[in-house]
Amino acid sequence: MDSVAAVSWGRDRIDLFWVDAGRALWHRSFDGAWSEPESLGGRLASPPAVTAWREDQLEVFAIFDDGALWDRYWDGLSWHEWESLGGALTGVPTASSWGDDRLDVFAPGTDGRIWHRWWDGERWVDWEWLEPT
Repeated sequence: MDSVAAVSWGRDRIDLFWVDAGRALWHRSFDGAWSEPESLGGRLASPPAVTAWREDQLEVFAIFDDGALWDRYWDGLSWHEWESLGGALTGVPTASSWGDDRLDVFAPGTDGRIWHRWWDGERWVDWEWLEPT
């Protein structure tokens, strides 16, 4: 899978994500110098999508073989394990944040619709589909 995702959560900071030949997610960061690559595991069926929702906080998403969206996040101290957010998805997800504790993720469904789920600061809100205009 030839794909790379990058995000910055602060000045002079870049976090880079890619998928290896075994479909595991890898990460390295730049903060004056590049860190050593670290495996974040998983078995991705899509390229990763990543967003930051505040300084030193970021979340990475991917669709796995089960067709569900999975996520992993960095809380400033450690990576949390992969968690399924469900869905019947295909293709490439994308993610965004408009501020502290707000994350939005979009992905095409196996039904051809665009699906959206978001973190409202306390919980993941259920999937909604977006009608094309």
